[in-house]
Amino acid sequence: MNPDDSTLKYREQHKQRLAWMPWLYDSLKPHQRKWAEAWQQELQQQFEQLETIRFAPNCFIAPSAKLFAEPGRAIEVGEGCRIAADVFLHGPLTLGQHVSLNARVTMDGGAKGITIGDNTRIASGTAIYAFNHGMHPERLVREQPVTSKGVVIGEDVWIGANVSIVDGVRIGDHAVVGMGSVVTKDVPPWSIVAGVPARVVGDRRTKTR
Repeated sequence: MNPDDSTLKYREQHKQRLAWMPWLYDSLKPHQRKWAEAWQQELQQQFEQLETIRFAPNCFIAPSAKLFAEPGRAIEVGEGCRIAADVFLHGPLTLGQHVSLNARVTMDGGAKGITIGDNTRIASGTAIYAFNHGMHPERLVREQPVTSKGVVIGEDVWIGANVSIVDGVRIGDHAVVGMGSVVTKDVPPWSIVAGVPARVVGDRRTKTR
């Protein structure tokens, strides 16, 4: 194997590492950043050409992420966002600055959309759906009307792995949602919630280590 082949194989492996752990993008060495930024610029331009998507500067998106944004269902990605491998996003969706979506996060904005505030972290496997089906007994589920209220997640929120958030929920700034929770009601700012359905179990302002 010649040195050029070795360098290319390493680079492809490092792209996979970044895709699954995109926070590493912030700690790239200068010689890595040169090729990584060119790679990201190409990927993001492809999305912007094919879908109604806009990326602000210094974003990272894994090549296996699936983003769909028809006209009227735009996706806006704020500066410094990180979108990991196998994420699925369907607009309308707005990500603030420095939002992190880890692997296999799923979001569908329905008609009213999903809005996520600055500096929020969403862990692997979380699912957020901003729409719902009716359940009237005289009609098949597939024939039920679909409603949408939208989902709003505040700033500096930490959502743990495998959380589910239903349509109409608002999560306040600085809140924490425990792993595996099902959020069916609004979450107050600074609160820590957990469980199925999620309930308040603490407050970040009184948490000490």
